[in-house]
Amino acid sequence: METEVLAGDAAGIARAAALLRAGRLVAFPTETVYGLGGLASDPAAVAAIYAAKGRPQFNPLIAHVASVAAARSLGRFDTRAEALAAAFWPGPLTLVLDRLLGAPVADLLSAGLPTVAIRVPAHDLARALLKQVGAAVAAPSANPSGKVSPTTAAHVREGLGGRIDAVLDGGPCAVGVESTILSLVSDGPVRLLRPGGVPVEAIESVLGAPVVLGPDEARPTAPGQLASHYAPRAQVVLEAAMRPEGALWLGFGPGCDGAEINLSETSDPVEAAARLFAALRTLDARAAPEQVIAVAPVPDTGLGRAINDRLRRAAAPR
Repeated sequence: METEVLAGDAAGIARAAALLRAGRLVAFPTETVYGLGGLASDPAAVAAIYAAKGRPQFNPLIAHVASVAAARSLGRFDTRAEALAAAFWPGPLTLVLDRLLGAPVADLLSAGLPTVAIRVPAHDLARALLKQVGAAVAAPSANPSGKVSPTTAAHVREGLGGRIDAVLDGGPCAVGVESTILSLVSDGPVRLLRPGGVPVEAIESVLGAPVVLGPDEARPTAPGQLASHYAPRAQVVLEAAMRPEGALWLGFGPGCDGAEINLSETSDPVEAAARLFAALRTLDARAAPEQVIAVAPVPDTGLGRAINDRLRRAAAPR
């Protein structure tokens, strides 16, 4: 794949928006760092973001939208969220909110959690792009996982050239560090999940109250904090190369004839990642009392490691 470099003009924005609407990946500038964009409602596009970055776990991604009104269609806003949005959006602040029923974002974007992370970026080019797309765009930093975040289009090309469809060149980013992430879920306290472009002191000034530092270990809003997580009602059994008697079978790859659902008949981990959470939900709804969900082996490489991590947590004792 050859990565297109798009000029930050009307033609470049139109091309980038068309690619995103078609389910392709486009890096674009924000005021913090360049983000690797994919349509937030498209599970395959979200899975492709993980694959392009080599992201080892399904960490929740941020849904970028063009306006506060668009953000309200994704998450539940209380008075605190409204105050913070009025003070800092557009800008380098991400709010983790309870996800609204029917919100047009893929389960994979939230890593199967009942929350959604939302930001309205301040960069003019990003906002113009989001407006043309007309939908939320998932966009973690546009760099290989674990590497330094990119603040120019050249940085993006160095790390992801050949892995993504295009980069929209908007020059260097003004802030240069990622957004501040706050959790405002389930009427709990405001929690700082990640420091970033908006200082905690400024947030506390708007709220008139202190911000709690660090996640709530009893009610995590990010994955990987509990041994048992992403768990359906039915018991999950792993490494089922054949269907156990009486079980619902979740297949992977060829040789799973008769499986209720096959995550990917061609053994494509990107396709499997995109379908994982929806497949578990479907089989859980179909399972009779005491019926188990048996899962075929998935190779523990690349995105397969993330798939297996989620499956192990789904199968853990509760």
